[in-house]
Amino acid sequence: MKLPALIAAPLAWIYGLIINVRHKLFDLKILRSEEFDIPVVCVGNLTVGGTGKTPVTEFLIERLSGERRVAVLSRGYRRRTKGFVLSTPRSSVKSIGDEPKQMKMKYPDVPMAVCEKRAEGIRRLREIHPEIELVILDDAFQHRYVEPWVNILLMDYNRPVYRDRLLPWGRLRDTRGQIDRANFVLVTKCPEDLNPLDMRIVRNSLGLYPYQSLYFSRMEQGEALPLFADRTERRVRRGDRVIVMAGIADPGPLLHETGSRYDVVDTLIFNDHHTYRVSDIRKVEQLLGLYEDAVIVTTEKDAVKLTNRSRIPETVQRKLYYVPVQVSFVGDSEAEFLRQIELYVRTNQKYSVLHPE
Repeated sequence: MKLPALIAAPLAWIYGLIINVRHKLFDLKILRSEEFDIPVVCVGNLTVGGTGKTPVTEFLIERLSGERRVAVLSRGYRRRTKGFVLSTPRSSVKSIGDEPKQMKMKYPDVPMAVCEKRAEGIRRLREIHPEIELVILDDAFQHRYVEPWVNILLMDYNRPVYRDRLLPWGRLRDTRGQIDRANFVLVTKCPEDLNPLDMRIVRNSLGLYPYQSLYFSRMEQGEALPLFADRTERRVRRGDRVIVMAGIADPGPLLHETGSRYDVVDTLIFNDHHTYRVSDIRKVEQLLGLYEDAVIVTTEKDAVKLTNRSRIPETVQRKLYYVPVQVSFVGDSEAEFLRQIELYVRTNQKYSVLHPE
């Protein structure tokens, strides 16, 4: 429920005051940031959810693993454990969180862990895997106890930070001024018809410094894949009837893209990081009974919470599909983005890398 502005505005002012004091303590070295002797690449945002951190982290895993032994450290949002937990292919969503589980399933050989104290997490990861040569910090822009070699800040094109307000008045969990700490600002979820004028408006609105680079990207949705491949041989074809189910921060792009490919006959939309219960599966069964020729299409993040066969009836297993999502850079900018990251990683010279206009 959204608070009225009369209440939300003063609460946002108080919240802003608290986080500004915290940042000032770090700036004055009263609170200390720890820097490590191996590259640390941070992926984060200023808003609450929905900017595409997991697809971007997966992109970095794939692109950076070729040159170095990469590890990933996440907080493990909404997990039921505390402290450091090393991820394994058998780790549950309850023990490490849904997004870390998704990444571990896709990259089982990449060392991964969750820990709310990132500096401790990096140290523990390196003790267990001394071969690690680079750490990707997932969702750690606000966690200043670690000083990254590279800060990549994500911003949803459809919800720009310069038009937003601090919590609880808006969706910002940090002040807009913290953009200055980013080496890269990566605008995500850009429309297909993005043009140079649109990009210039974003650049001018952000007011970035010469040491900062701005890139634009899209989230490309792949073909729907069966979650239980041994239960079905059917492909979901363009125009087929589907029921979209998701528990993500911003289901809009999923609904739009799915609607452009398939005939969406119904939806089941839950809150972000939703935990699926027996009652939810019953709703799915009811909808499948209502639309007998339809299938369920969900996200990768939701799919990892639906893999327990004992809790999913076979009738649902046969009709349960997920859509993978990957990052695609606008134009030919991907190579330049990776080149600049490599310069940071190789030299650790945060303000001497040449940035394109």
